[in-house]
Amino acid sequence: MKHQTSSGNGTFTTKLGFVLAAVGSAVGMGNIWMFPYRTGQYGGAAFLIPYLLFVALFGYVGLSGEFALGRLTGTGPIGSYEYAMRTRGKRGGALLGSIPLFGSLGIAIGYAIIVGWVLRSSFGALTGVLIHTEPETFFTQMSGAHLSSVPWHVAVVVITAAILILGVSGGIEKINKIMMPTFFLLFLLIAVRVAFLPGAAAGYRYLLVPQWQYLLRLDTWIMAMGQAFFSLSVTGSGMIIYGSYLSKQEDIVHSSCVTALLDTCAAMLAGFAVIPAVFAFGLDPAAGPKLLFITLPRVFQQMPLGRLFALFFFVSVLFAGITSLANMLEAVSEAAQTRLKLPRRAAVLLSGAATLAAGLLIEYEPLMGRWMDLITIYIVPIGAILGAVMIYWVLGVPSIRQELMQGRDGKPLGRAFAPLAKYVYVFLAAVVVVCSFVIPGGIG
Repeated sequence: MKHQTSSGNGTFTTKLGFVLAAVGSAVGMGNIWMFPYRTGQYGGAAFLIPYLLFVALFGYVGLSGEFALGRLTGTGPIGSYEYAMRTRGKRGGALLGSIPLFGSLGIAIGYAIIVGWVLRSSFGALTGVLIHTEPETFFTQMSGAHLSSVPWHVAVVVITAAILILGVSGGIEKINKIMMPTFFLLFLLIAVRVAFLPGAAAGYRYLLVPQWQYLLRLDTWIMAMGQAFFSLSVTGSGMIIYGSYLSKQEDIVHSSCVTALLDTCAAMLAGFAVIPAVFAFGLDPAAGPKLLFITLPRVFQQMPLGRLFALFFFVSVLFAGITSLANMLEAVSEAAQTRLKLPRRAAVLLSGAATLAAGLLIEYEPLMGRWMDLITIYIVPIGAILGAVMIYWVLGVPSIRQELMQGRDGKPLGRAFAPLAKYVYVFLAAVVVVCSFVIPGGIG
């Protein structure tokens, strides 16, 4: 019998489509600018040891748990949390589920602005304006005033809404099958080209030479944990909704591990494409988000065939941004369908309109930055810990284990799954919340 969600949106038709959609949701701006910088800042190759450990753990029990909860309930965070609370005879699940859902909407509001800048930069690379304009000037023109990039902002929301209106298999799955392989291919081409730049070796040393003393520092482990946690998007919302569209015949654990692996490959590929190029021209690898819009355009201006590679770069980032934004808006749209009893098209249009309307109020870069700090430092971590507790303590490991065993052809999960999920993962999710609150700027 074909699995149907409570909203009637259907399912992913292939395992590849589901995995690529999940990877598309996970791969975002943080993979491209934050991971390479943090790797070099916290010990180079030594940083990869805690990072990969956390990725393995969060992929195995975090992603698996969220996918399983979604598939079990056939709905998003509000309905899923409500279901979990009812198994304990309690109310309030819908209210708790609205917190991570608001986190998804909040990120989508700011993310649409940033992806609009990426779209504008892509067009600038295509026309040559980006290459022939001082990067600070170009960035200021599109972000330095209220309503300074409205057409691009609108275009991003319209494109994302159009994808979602086409449905799960016809829109989300198909577009990820195109965009994610293209993302990897374009970044691979950039990484190969960068390898031949004079001075690129310094960037490889920054990324790969291990500084083992950093493993003795607590902040290395905390930052590696935060990077892994948020890179995989285990935020109690978006991955639950994608799980609700997953067939009962699919092996969730295997798909989760493949998603974590591909997300890590994307982060590493971004590092090999970005950091050596930055070093080749003596620029700052710690430029933060502006690395995308100021530092790298300066690299492309100095690089042979820079206009072509600038286009490759921004188109690949655009694809990563659109696929992530689609996941955020899908979670919101599904809630509008199930809670407001709207048809899919109306729910998508309402979600897109709300995202755009709120975003227009904060399109000025300093306002957008403060908004994103509020959402990512406070709201999203709270949603993440709520999701972890709801899955493994409220609903409980036995129920999730039973869901995970479907599609595994009798292969056991292993004795370590339950303690890792219930105690280690939930504890670390709580640590993420605390660290986000007390460390300036958060850890994700």
